[in-house]
Amino acid sequence: MAIRGPRLEFSVGAFLLLALASLLVLAVASTNQRWGTGGSGYELKARFTQIGQLRKQAPVKIGGVTIGQVSAIELDPQKFDSIVTLKLDGKFKDLPADTSAGIFTSGLLGESYIGLQPGGDPDVLKSGDEIVFTQPAVDLLQLVGKYMFSGPANTGGADSHDGNGAPAPATEPQP
Repeated sequence: MAIRGPRLEFSVGAFLLLALASLLVLAVASTNQRWGTGGSGYELKARFTQIGQLRKQAPVKIGGVTIGQVSAIELDPQKFDSIVTLKLDGKFKDLPADTSAGIFTSGLLGESYIGLQPGGDPDVLKSGDEIVFTQPAVDLLQLVGKYMFSGPANTGGADSHDGNGAPAPATEPQP
């Protein structure tokens, strides 16, 4: 039976502590560095016709700075619109009533987020209010498909014209 040395026990303990620390870092990174419910916030709602790949916990940003996150996504059973609930930090409770919201994507294939653009209205949005001005998500695959598979409007033929809008010259000599 081999006797364990203190160096072996120390290295095994250090390895376990390193593994636990890396799991903690992974847990914090996957929750967007937010602990608990963040009690000092308020909620706004926004109605979109198309939300694309937007998910719960997606960031809400103003000018690229994260000020909250998406807390819920529901479907309106009458209008079939998506109702997105935004949980915003309490520091930003004075958003103008004419603030607009849009769904954007970070990079070409990045995550979706809600971008807010404050307006100039002196009235402010209160907790539970709805953002009226919204811009739906752009579906890149659908946009590329429309571009690739849509042919030119006029394919030529008897009414072909040159670039100036004048009729094309005849190719046969006229008597």
